[in-house]
Amino acid sequence: MESMIVYHGSDKRIETPQIMEPNRALDFGRGFYTTLNETQAEGFARKVMDRLHSTIAIVNVYEADLEKMKAELQNVWFDSPDEAWLDYVSNNRNGIATEVCDFAFGPVANDDVFRTFAAYQAGVLNKEETIARLKVKQLYNQLTFKTEKSLTYLRFVTAYTL
Repeated sequence: MESMIVYHGSDKRIETPQIMEPNRALDFGRGFYTTLNETQAEGFARKVMDRLHSTIAIVNVYEADLEKMKAELQNVWFDSPDEAWLDYVSNNRNGIATEVCDFAFGPVANDDVFRTFAAYQAGVLNKEETIARLKVKQLYNQLTFKTEKSLTYLRFVTAYTL
C-alpha cells in the first residue's frame, strides 16, 4: 500500500514524535496531532508560534500508511461530523475519558466552528442542529496518534520553516 503524507504544525522540527499531555482540552484528547491538509498545518504552526511568542513556524512532514493502521490498530474513525463524532469530541473537550484506541481520525472542531460547538456544549443547540450547522462548514481533518504503538507507523520525511 502507498503511504499518505501527513503534516504537523509546530515551532520545532520533530523527527521523533511523542505522545504529549495537552495543556488544554482537545478534540481527540491526548496524542500527537497531524492532518492530511498542509494548509491547516501551516496555520497551526503560525498559531503555535504566536501562542508561544516564538519567531519560528515549522511544518513537519511524515508518511503514514492509513490502510495498514486501520487494519492493524484500534481506531476511532469519523468520515464526517455526525452524532458519534460530536459525542466523542464533547467528551474529550470536557475531560471525560473516551474509549481507548491507538489513533483517531475525523473532522476538526477548529476556530471556524468554535461558536457552533460552544453553543452545543452550552445547551443552546441540540445535536441535530449542531451537526446540520457543522456540515455546511469546511472542516479540516485530524489524524491523532494516541499510543506509542501507533507512532511506529509514522515516518519523518522532512520539515520546513514558514
